[in-house]
Amino acid sequence: MFDLAWSEIALIAVVAVVVIGPKDLPGAVRGVADLIKKGKKQLASFQQQADELVREAKLDDVRNQIAEVKGTINEIRSFDLKGELTKHVDGDGTLSKTFESNPFSTPAPAWTPPPTAKDTPDAPAMIPPQTMAPYVPPPAPPPAPVADAPSFVPPATPAPAGVAQVVPEPQVPPALATPAKS
Repeated sequence: MFDLAWSEIALIAVVAVVVIGPKDLPGAVRGVADLIKKGKKQLASFQQQADELVREAKLDDVRNQIAEVKGTINEIRSFDLKGELTKHVDGDGTLSKTFESNPFSTPAPAWTPPPTAKDTPDAPAMIPPQTMAPYVPPPAPPPAPVADAPSFVPPATPAPAGVAQVVPEPQVPPALATPAKS
């Protein structure tokens, strides 16, 4: 620790014998040894207290980390996946109602037809025609166009034989047109 060589130790011993004297030298050596022991004990207790403080500080950190991990584990364990999915996918509950109902059951009809003569006792066998709505046949489909000649013939192509060429009349604006006399 102090890195003393043998020559330095011998020099210290000679000075100690000259200064202290040979009679008091063993008591002085014991006193120095006791002083070194006390210093070592105090240094050891200081080191022990410092180590204890470090351990406590580290333990507090470790305890905090363990508490955080336990909290996270509890959050994971208490996580309700089905509830979260239901909340986000079917917030209003329409899908769950659809799956809870029986799709093969026949629902009650929204409209019930009026009773007929067959269903009503003491009803006449025939319903008078004036009480029934008159039958209106559906409108006839429009006639299909007759394909006598092509509707458009390009100018470069001559018209087929037997088809008269139609020359369009020049159009006159309505403001310039003269009224027809009758």
